[in-house]
Amino acid sequence: MDEVVRLHNISKIYTMGDQRVEALKDISLTVQTGDFVAIMGASGSGKSTCMNILGCLDKPTSGEYWLEGVNVSDLAKNQLADIRNSKIGFVFQGFNLLARTTARENVELPLIYAKTSTFERHERAEAALSMVGLSERADHYSNQLSGGQQQRVAIARALVNQPAIIMADEPTGNLDSKTTLEIMSIFQKLNRQGITIIMITHEPDVAAFTSRNIVFRDGHIISDSRVINPTDAKKMKGAIGFS
Repeated sequence: MDEVVRLHNISKIYTMGDQRVEALKDISLTVQTGDFVAIMGASGSGKSTCMNILGCLDKPTSGEYWLEGVNVSDLAKNQLADIRNSKIGFVFQGFNLLARTTARENVELPLIYAKTSTFERHERAEAALSMVGLSERADHYSNQLSGGQQQRVAIARALVNQPAIIMADEPTGNLDSKTTLEIMSIFQKLNRQGITIIMITHEPDVAAFTSRNIVFRDGHIISDSRVINPTDAKKMKGAIGFS
């Protein structure tokens, strides 16, 4: 498999007044194309800082970040914005959809920023909604959709630019157990199609659906292990409460 992400000796230091906080301490990791990675750790462990650097939302204090063979560590803000829009799809806990906008229009947003033609926007948005099983709800407004359906729209929006990686930050945090299984089933389906996914979660039950678990503590990676037999969300679909 090709390498999509490489972090080499990454450190991140925040200065707040006279305090110096080392959020990441000389970490290195690689992610291969087609990986499905869960990043875990307690609050303050460094996992969110790592996700922000991976998502080109923040820059490391030192070290190098290579994304699809390009060193993005020292790029200017406008260059990072271009990378975010073209190579990274984001899925958030709070969905981040526009309320009085249809599912299709929400999915089209990254394509509008990329100045894609109207016809191509519609075609690609429809294809992305189909991938998450939501074609029939394309013309419904976000506030007419359930939480699980809204998260499907958010996943479709992340997919529409055909990014190198999908970054999912606690994507099931606002969902009940049944809907969590449905969303994890979609992520597994996309991953089986070769899509690389990096997901932050504090829930071991959710991490069990991925193929690789990376655990942070005090700015260090303390564990990086393959999941031998990932839980199959599709087979568990309909279960209420899982552990």
